Amino acid sequence: MLPKVRKILYSTDLSKSSTAAFEHATYLAKQTGAEIHILHVVEKLSSDAKITLQTYVMDSKSRHDLLQERIHNATDKLHARQDNFWDSLHPDEAEVRKQIKSIEIVEAYPAETIIKTSKELDVDLIVMGTHEKGMLHTFLGSVAKKVLSHSRIPMLIVPLAEREDD
Repeated sequence: MLPKVRKILYSTDLSKSSTAAFEHATYLAKQTGAEIHILHVVEKLSSDAKITLQTYVMDSKSRHDLLQERIHNATDKLHARQDNFWDSLHPDEAEVRKQIKSIEIVEAYPAETIIKTSKELDVDLIVMGTHEKGMLHTFLGSVAKKVLSHSRIPMLIVPLAEREDD
């Protein structure tokens, strides 16, 4: 018996390659009738970054506001990309938008959060884009590589499309 795809977790880093991954996620959802769950993880600040922030921004409210701004910026960017994507489609193709069941933006550690969310949602497929840099480690991206090595849920890793000027 072939596996059935009922739920897709599309994880985005908001890079150019993530748009190609979203195209694949929506195509698969349209073909299978699967739900789409969208996840963007704003990476937690390192200890060094937190110390620097505390050193130069003394007021705890200002520090909190700066950290919240990172999430608001990601939210705005994700919604703008979604609007542009759906506006570019023929209305018949845009019907798949109704299959989006959740959009979540969190501050956490990306790989761990993607794996945890995929289990909590009981998804059948994780769809991610590749990193935009060079060879194996950066080709997949450290996050995609970690998810791939620790997840037991099938994954679709979508590379950035080749540019015409390459």
